[in-house]
This record gives sequence, structure tokens and C-alpha cells, in this order.
Amino acid sequence: MKIKKLEVYGDSTLIIYQVKGEWQTKDSKLISCKKYLLELIKEFEEISFTHLSQDKNQFADALATLAVMTQMEEGQIMQLLQIKARSEPVYSFMIEEETDGKPWYHDVQVYIKNKEYPPEASRNERRMIRKLAMGYFPSEEILYKRSSNGELLRCINAKEARRILFETHEGNCSTHRNRYMMAKQILRRGYF
Repeated sequence: MKIKKLEVYGDSTLIIYQVKGEWQTKDSKLISCKKYLLELIKEFEEISFTHLSQDKNQFADALATLAVMTQMEEGQIMQLLQIKARSEPVYSFMIEEETDGKPWYHDVQVYIKNKEYPPEASRNERRMIRKLAMGYFPSEEILYKRSSNGELLRCINAKEARRILFETHEGNCSTHRNRYMMAKQILRRGYF
């Protein structure tokens, strides 16, 4: 690729410090890899190695996932990948506003009760509503989602979701944990 200047970031303290020569390489499996890497380093005019802790290396995890998902042949020209970063965490966009005043599950609920589709629904959207409806269970005005273990989780609208998030994070049930643990706790409390 004729790259002459390279910045390398890694989340393995062991590898980064061994390559930089600050730590010795004792593992026989790594000695040959390090020797090969030191030969590759000679191909660059300028190269630097920087250690990133794993919590600051989410971008590398995402790229590694993409690399595993794609297969490339030698000499193949790769299309440019443009990445945009959000100014807010992604999970803050998960509670959709109800612009029409109806909850996110309204179409499924109407289909289950009356076997009616929204007037503007396309053929594919109708098929999707039918498929979705199989995993839900109505009880009067409340709709429940059947979980993988058969438990019924109450479907909630945006207003209820905000209240439950507040209660789970700061109220009587406060966890002050990360978003994954909060989501698990909300599911354990019986909400979807």
C-alpha cells in the first residue's frame, strides 16, 4: 500500500510494550512473531506504537468485527469506509418519541385485536406486522411480549420508559450501573 508513516494503537499491554522494547519477549510463540514484526517495521519511515486501554478501544473492536465479516483477496481494491461519530451515546436514541401520540407497538396491538393494518402499510409491512404479532400477547389494554423463556414482559410507551429508566437508575431501585445491567434489571422487572 506504500504507506510510510503509521500510528499503531493496541489494547494489549504485553504486545505494545514488547514491540517498543520496554518489556522482554519470553514466550516462544511470540518471539517469532516479534521477529517478523521487527522486519516489517523497517519498511516504514516513521512508526509509533501506543497502548490504549480496552475501554477506550471500542473503535478497534468494531473494526476487528468488520474485518472478520469480510473476505478480501490480495490486490482487491477496497471501497472507502466513512465513519461518523455521534455526539451523544447511541443508547440515548432508543426511546422513540411518539409523534402521532401512539406507542411504538400500536400497529401490532391493533392487528392482534382487530386483524387490521395501518391504511398506509405496504405488503411487506403487513407481513412484518403479522410476524411480530405472533410474539405478543394482549390482555385488555396492555400488550405483553413473550420472552424466550416464556415470561410475559409488559410493553411500555415512551413516557413509561422514561419513568422506568429514572426509577431504575436513580429511584428506589437505583443501580447506577452501566446500560447493559440496567436493561437486564428492567427486563427482570417485567418490562419490554
